[in-house]
Amino acid sequence: VQLVESGGGLVQPGGSLRLSCAASGSISNTFVLGWYRQAPGKQRELVAHITSGGGTNYADSVKGRFTISRDNGKNKVYLQMNSLKPDDTAVYYCHAGFSVYSYWGQGTQVTVSS
Repeated sequence: VQLVESGGGLVQPGGSLRLSCAASGSISNTFVLGWYRQAPGKQRELVAHITSGGGTNYADSVKGRFTISRDNGKNKVYLQMNSLKPDDTAVYYCHAGFSVYSYWGQGTQVTVSS
């Protein structure tokens, strides 16, 4: 199983980015898909996740600004990020998990700076 993220980059404060994660291999629709991030010197933290049924959960710091979605037919998960702040600067990782199975992408850098 491979997870490949795309869509990161440099954006000004207040701007938007859309991250995508494509899953290849045996990822079934039952997997919980999520986005995590890790800033320099900090631990990796959950940003948002979405269940197979479409239920979502967000970190308090991104509620109202970020939206996670998934396309089960395409084995993809997305993270729409609006009103970006410098504190959102981090490497963003895609994750897929179910039971004992846990897979990570290689990460994509998001930098919010003027």
